[in-house]
Amino acid sequence: MLEKTLISKVIDKALSNGADFAEVFVENTYNSRISFNDSKTKQNVIGNDYGAGVRVFYGETAIYAYTNDLSEKSLLAAADAVSKAAKGNKIITAIDLTKTVVKNIHPVIIPNNTIAKKDKIDFIRKVNEASRGYSDLITQVDVNFLEKMQNVMIANSEGLFVEDSRNYSRAYISSIASSGTEKQTSGEGPGGLAGYEFFNSLDPAALGKDTARVAVTMLKADYAPSGKLPVIIDNGFGGVIFHEACGHSLETTSVAKNASVFVGKMGEKIASDVVTALDDGTIPNEWGSINIDDEGMPTKKTVLIENGVLKSYMVDKMGSIKTGYACTGSGRRESYKFAPASRMRNTYIAPGKHKLEELIASVDYGIYAAKMGGGSVMPGTGNFNFSVGEGYVIRNGKIAEPVRGATLIGNGADALLKVSMVADNLAMAQGMCGSVSGSVPTNVGQPAIKIDEILVGGRK
Repeated sequence: MLEKTLISKVIDKALSNGADFAEVFVENTYNSRISFNDSKTKQNVIGNDYGAGVRVFYGETAIYAYTNDLSEKSLLAAADAVSKAAKGNKIITAIDLTKTVVKNIHPVIIPNNTIAKKDKIDFIRKVNEASRGYSDLITQVDVNFLEKMQNVMIANSEGLFVEDSRNYSRAYISSIASSGTEKQTSGEGPGGLAGYEFFNSLDPAALGKDTARVAVTMLKADYAPSGKLPVIIDNGFGGVIFHEACGHSLETTSVAKNASVFVGKMGEKIASDVVTALDDGTIPNEWGSINIDDEGMPTKKTVLIENGVLKSYMVDKMGSIKTGYACTGSGRRESYKFAPASRMRNTYIAPGKHKLEELIASVDYGIYAAKMGGGSVMPGTGNFNFSVGEGYVIRNGKIAEPVRGATLIGNGADALLKVSMVADNLAMAQGMCGSVSGSVPTNVGQPAIKIDEILVGGRK
């Protein structure tokens, strides 16, 4: 993407005022988005994002600048700016850059840009027709068809020089059911680090029908009960609670600031014995996977919690300097406009030994959260509230009537200790995670879990 001699000049300039470390990140990204609603294509946006960022460390202080002008003059100006933001005692130059060949563990079979637009529109129309055909109560269907091809180059003063390509494919479907006075929405957003073969693996009609089914079911449902109840949270997007209420607190982005409830608890019991949680960037073609992180580190599988015991944080380069823990290949950023920070990849609770039916059968009266919705969390405390997108009453060990409007209210650390059963039906769900380094693709996941008691907010 850029010549090695130019990159070396930029790194040397960035180091010229005594910095301990310098890094250059270069990106060339192609984005495509087709938006479809009211049974029509409303947007077909194609763009290219091209630029570079320069970062230096002075002790535990990181300084970052970026530019979309990749001329030598502009790059050296960015390097000069970060070098002069502080002053250090070291006078070093970059080690000779040695290019590392990245092994691609997430192959692309069908490049997205080889597929005609009409084929993509055909996929979208099948989703739309299936959703609208499910019920006359479906009044709106929105489909977003997303493709991204990102090429990056990362070099630093330790001699790293590496390039990587990432190909993302995702469809997001939202169906709205309306009775005239009330509305209910259901969405699905499957995605993968893969080419067009990912879309070929999906059943567009099934996606449309399922979002419609949930929206219509919840529109007709009675309101949920309230109180402290046992709750079964099913697989896939159910993992959003762990991601938000616990995962962010295990990133050194918060740990290094003492802004996490898990600070100083390495090796201690923070969850029940049945909980093992991981963050893994190596799962082939998964949405949150990577070959290397945005600091050039190889990805890896990181065990965060093992049988309830805290085993690791998610650590980026600056997080390692501040905490003393080894890097875990977790430095990620949205684009060259952001400095990297420790971030999740595919974060999930490992499967257990039970069947979903056994979890349901163990509850006399409670809530079955078949699908989770959105919510909010206070990262420093882990306190959260999340809506249930598709919920049912459990009565006498069996799934009974559907209920809507349920909210799960609790604390991440407390909820982990109250997980008493874990099923064997692990599944992943895709999302975009926002933090200090922008929005990045992440998977949340889990098998079904039983939380013995959690506060359920409802109208009854």
